[in-house]
Amino acid sequence: MFRLLACLLLVAGATQARTLDVGTTMAFKTPSAASAAAKDGDRIAIHPGTYRDCAVWNANNLVIAGIGNPETIVIADKSCQGKALFVTVGDNIAVENITLTHARVPDGNGAGIRAEGHTLTVTGVRFVDNQNGILTGTTGGTVTIRDSLFDRNGTCEKACAHGVYIGAVDLLRIENSRFMGTIQGHHIKSRALRTEITGCTIDDGSVGTASYSIDIPNGGAVLIRGNTLQKGPQSENHSAMIAIGEEGVTHPTPDIVIEGNTARNDGPWDIDFVRNRTATPALLHGNRLFGAIRAP
Repeated sequence: MFRLLACLLLVAGATQARTLDVGTTMAFKTPSAASAAAKDGDRIAIHPGTYRDCAVWNANNLVIAGIGNPETIVIADKSCQGKALFVTVGDNIAVENITLTHARVPDGNGAGIRAEGHTLTVTGVRFVDNQNGILTGTTGGTVTIRDSLFDRNGTCEKACAHGVYIGAVDLLRIENSRFMGTIQGHHIKSRALRTEITGCTIDDGSVGTASYSIDIPNGGAVLIRGNTLQKGPQSENHSAMIAIGEEGVTHPTPDIVIEGNTARNDGPWDIDFVRNRTATPALLHGNRLFGAIRAP
């Protein structure tokens, strides 16, 4: 009897998850209206349109997904709580298949997504012309980014903002994503205990002014594998592509593996491929370097 009751309660709980449709002809006209109504486990389906809106997602286990071409599903211009277009407060939130653009706040840290809960998964999202693409404000948990585009994010108008700026989470994993034309800040800055960057393209282009391609300022376990990196002629940092431990090594750093990457320097200066300030030797294997790049 107890097992039967438990199964009935589980089924009842599972049926409570809903799909909240967002669109001009839908029940919810804006993402913020859907976020106010969302309960744990709901799916938010955002239909094509440009929404000059922002949303704070407080519920847990949400999937927030665009329906159709992500270039036609645009969240723009408005930031919630002085932080971001989307502020994810709940745990285990997935954001998929949308465009987040032009986040601006007075302190210079406006983000496409400000992650304040544990476990954020981003898939197929376009971050265009924000101060930060993604910025975290939590300790612990994981951030996973897959198949996404970061285009012309970053600024140092006040405190520097970056393509991706991840704080003291347990794991940052970025896979098969593109970083293009980042402005002043770094393409990727990670204070995670473990950072994995695989299969990505990180490209200043001809006009990007980014600093490091990858900055891991406090050490930690590192895997950088199978990426294509380009340092452009307008880069504001003429010292290195990848920097590890530049701000003090506060994390255990059991291993640093940098392998199978292709890196090119299109600037007129010599740079280091990797600048490693930790006591852990970086294991480099199978990297292909072009232009004036110094191998460790």
